[in-house]
Amino acid sequence: MKKALHPSNLQSSLGIQGHDLPDKNSDKNQHKTHSVRNYFKAASRKLAGVFTGSLFRRRKKAIADVNRTNNQVKRCSFSTSTDRSAGSDVRNSGMLKSFDSYGSSNSVSGHIPTPDFSFEEICKATGNFSPGNKIGEGGFGTVYRGRLKDGSLVAVKRAKKDKYDQGLSLQFKNEILTLSKIEHLNLVRLFGFLEHGDEQIIVVEYVGNGNLREHLDAVRVNGLEIGERLDIAIDVAHAITYLHTYTDPPIIHRDIKASNILITEKLRAKVADFGFARLALENPSATHISTQVKGTAGYVDPEYTRTYQLTEKSDVYSFGVVLVELMTGRYPIEPRRPVKERVMIRWAMKRLKEGEFVIAMDPRLRRSPASNMVVERVLKLAYRCLAPVRQSRPSMKKCAEELWGIRKDFKEKASSSASHHSANFPDRDVKTNRQLFGIEEDESYGFISA
Repeated sequence: MKKALHPSNLQSSLGIQGHDLPDKNSDKNQHKTHSVRNYFKAASRKLAGVFTGSLFRRRKKAIADVNRTNNQVKRCSFSTSTDRSAGSDVRNSGMLKSFDSYGSSNSVSGHIPTPDFSFEEICKATGNFSPGNKIGEGGFGTVYRGRLKDGSLVAVKRAKKDKYDQGLSLQFKNEILTLSKIEHLNLVRLFGFLEHGDEQIIVVEYVGNGNLREHLDAVRVNGLEIGERLDIAIDVAHAITYLHTYTDPPIIHRDIKASNILITEKLRAKVADFGFARLALENPSATHISTQVKGTAGYVDPEYTRTYQLTEKSDVYSFGVVLVELMTGRYPIEPRRPVKERVMIRWAMKRLKEGEFVIAMDPRLRRSPASNMVVERVLKLAYRCLAPVRQSRPSMKKCAEELWGIRKDFKEKASSSASHHSANFPDRDVKTNRQLFGIEEDESYGFISA
């Protein structure tokens, strides 16, 4: 290898070209000039080789990093459906959080967790899916009562085996995705899930006292008293507020209805069935999700049906229907009634507007100044929830706060009047001066994430 030229020698060599010298030295000077040029050419080629090798190694590393990231994204994605929001194209609803056997959200995982149970364990827990353990059936499949080896009672949701219905598979994954992100006293918790051949099974918390619709129909007991209905309304409001406000990203349930509200032995509510739930967009500028309409007739937001634009206010509309259902005891749609009474909310809101809300009151409820006050104020709140334009509807947090105010006034009014319980109805827990479902019961209240 040639010895590098000293800067002074380099300068003198370059300077030779810029001066006129005697002829006898011209050949000698010309030889020196060619030597310098050859040296620079060789040095340039070596430097270029060094830079090219360095850039190549960096580019190769960058490509490897991109490929590794792409592979991670493929593993994270569970859905390839495209949803369009206001000005955004979203390929995935969001990232999953890992969960333990009790459904608590701990850390961002990015993939559906490993199943927690074997098929043999589920068969043993349900008595090989014994008809005697069957507790319900719906569009997704059949629900069985089961007992795990640690003694815990659970509800086992077994999907229908319909290989042609791709919606069932998406619904299965969607419910796991949603349940793994939530933990709240008024929401059923996830114990785990299982895919075994063509079997798709979700194991959730067992709530063994039926659903709200059964209680309104007096299938389980003699019926719900007004104070208990008010407690249930508050519980449901807490649950939906948590989904809209305290999960990241927010969750839209899309199927709030009486049969999806489970009732505990203490007559408190837990919202269930997240098969239609959607994760809201993380983009703060997005105003809605454009998606296929899902839900139950009589509960679905008409603006969502018309525009295919889903927002949290669609859940608010469904909650308004449930409020009317709680106060009237009727079903959202009753084809056998006179034409003007077939659509519950239309009939009830007309009675409210004409000052005849007592006529809309559930016949099972005993009339009193306190209970009448509750029915009127709850129906007025429902009227706002059912506004045709979503911007006119209150938030779920506002609904919960108003219901708390109604319950406070109800207790004060009831304590100063005769018993507000129906005949043959026992005096249950008055639930005074204690913390419930993340909100402290006093003069001032605010939401705390459970």
